[in-house]
Amino acid sequence: MASLSSPQSQAGVLSFYDAPSKGPKVNPKIVIGFIVAFAFIILIIDHFIYA
Repeated sequence: MASLSSPQSQAGVLSFYDAPSKGPKVNPKIVIGFIVAFAFIILIIDHFIYA
């Protein structure tokens, strides 16, 4: 019986994501925090402009 394997592992897609990358390592929680803070600042500015 032949072993089953997914097409992604045959194409090397999974090993692509495991490869080390050059660039800064940023915690995802920090990125989400900046996005929420930026959206909040934009909402505050929008409120003061159109109030």
